[in-house]
Amino acid sequence: MLKNYIKIAFKVFRRRKFFTFISLFAISLTLVVLMVATAALDHMFGNMLPETKQDRTLGVFRTMMKGNGNISIGAAGYEFINKYVKGLPDVELVSLYEVDQPVSSFLRGLEVKSQLKRTDGEFWKILEFQFLEGGPITDEDERNGNFVAVINVATKERYFGAGPAVGKFIEASTQRFRVVGVVPNVPVYRRIPFADIWVPVSTSNDPQYRQGIMGNFNALILARNTSDIPRIKRDFRAMLRKVPLPTSDFREFYSEAETAFEERAREELGGVYNSDKDYSKTGLGSYASELTFLLLGAALLFMLLPAINLISINVSRIIERASEIGVRKSFGASSATLIGQFIVENLILTFLGGVIGFIISVIVLRMITDSGIIRYAEFHLNIRIFFYALASILVFGLMSGVYPAWKMARMQPVNALKGSVK
Repeated sequence: MLKNYIKIAFKVFRRRKFFTFISLFAISLTLVVLMVATAALDHMFGNMLPETKQDRTLGVFRTMMKGNGNISIGAAGYEFINKYVKGLPDVELVSLYEVDQPVSSFLRGLEVKSQLKRTDGEFWKILEFQFLEGGPITDEDERNGNFVAVINVATKERYFGAGPAVGKFIEASTQRFRVVGVVPNVPVYRRIPFADIWVPVSTSNDPQYRQGIMGNFNALILARNTSDIPRIKRDFRAMLRKVPLPTSDFREFYSEAETAFEERAREELGGVYNSDKDYSKTGLGSYASELTFLLLGAALLFMLLPAINLISINVSRIIERASEIGVRKSFGASSATLIGQFIVENLILTFLGGVIGFIISVIVLRMITDSGIIRYAEFHLNIRIFFYALASILVFGLMSGVYPAWKMARMQPVNALKGSVK
């Protein structure tokens, strides 16, 4: 029976080529937008090199002090992370790193601008960079203040061409570093690992960098297991009460251990930390949930509009085929059989539109990658996005096919033979 449904479906598609074209265009365009957006989100927040442990990694990205009409907001300080965050119980690793900053150097008389990030040795244990040459910055490099650097492929090609880079020297921020490793380019939207040049924190040219509970540092906290994340968040909040404030002008200190997605959700929806929120009860997961629902709602709304148009087209197809349906019902075809046939037809049409959309999405993502609009971006479709697209196709096909199929089932044979759908 399914084979016959498929044969009939393709005959119907060929008979009304204009309706078929409009349907395929609406389906493929909708899925292209959805897949490109999904690919972008997946590349920003999905588990992929070098962030392969995101399911058990938390970050400390922002702090806030408040009191007596004063508010100070910024990144965490070295002292806060080193003394308090690194003292959290029963975690696997804690890393601190400086927020990346632009640096200039000169190459053959021309100024070269790069993004430099100072890290400790734990940074390279939590993140899994693929080394094309050499190896990472180590704990010993950090302790001894060794002037060593890991660079990305773009920096290596800019300074050293196609030859090896390890063992050679590079200048950045008026300092000279020996290259110990080369890694692939990290896209700018991967804010935690992104940089052009990575060097030890202890090479900082700021003599006061170790002081202060607020400064220019972030932290990464690696849990032993995913199930430990809620406990670590509670321990982090409890630890904040032990942090002394630098002056009497401030009475409250806020921060949070959060995932990269939670941090982005807070930025988009919550702005800064809100002292009126009881983080011990709600946490920042509420922001992440809200953003997730907003994204899903936007996706469903975006699918709903073309689905409504497709429903109208499908109803028109039913009106056109009223006589055919009347004849089949007169010869004993059940409503369930006709509904099954129509839904199969619609799913086939949606699947064909999905294939076209998938191919166009690959082309669009490749064009975005090659354009260089987003620094070091490399968008592509993977197995996760494929299954998201497959789910979207099924939802789209059902959304646009159920009502017309139900309308078909209610048609009376006599009225259908007369060309009426009432």
